[in-house]
Amino acid sequence: MVGSLQDAYAPNGVCFGCGPKNELGLRLKSLPSGEEVVADWTPRKEHTAFEGFGSGGIISVLMDCHGNWAAAYALMKDRGLGSPPGTVTAEYTVRFLRPSAIDKPWHLTARATNIEGDKVRVSGDLRVDGAVTATMDGLFVAVREGHPAFDRWR
Repeated sequence: MVGSLQDAYAPNGVCFGCGPKNELGLRLKSLPSGEEVVADWTPRKEHTAFEGFGSGGIISVLMDCHGNWAAAYALMKDRGLGSPPGTVTAEYTVRFLRPSAIDKPWHLTARATNIEGDKVRVSGDLRVDGAVTATMDGLFVAVREGHPAFDRWR
């Protein structure tokens, strides 16, 4: 694989958080790194919640997309597939531990902690300058043919 998971498997994706083809989106780039998926993303002034700090909504979108890609990639590896299955968020919790400054890049990590059939439990965090500012826990599900997200990566 060359580049991010999004560029390799969803080059035409229009997701607001991670779609390479969404000109107005956040364009997150998730990369496999051992058992984790990692990403570095730099916020801009328009991602502000209050002076100098990022919006919880933007953080939630980034962590949701990143967790979804961690789940899809874990299923792909677990099943020996050539590309990840389409996955969607079934449930998702973000915990904000401290404000996330926007003057430095944000580093996201996510990892599958449990796979049961088509369901993948994922946990992850957001770090700014080495400090954990938010954590996430989510359940992501591979969808079957007929679901609108079935071919979402293509």
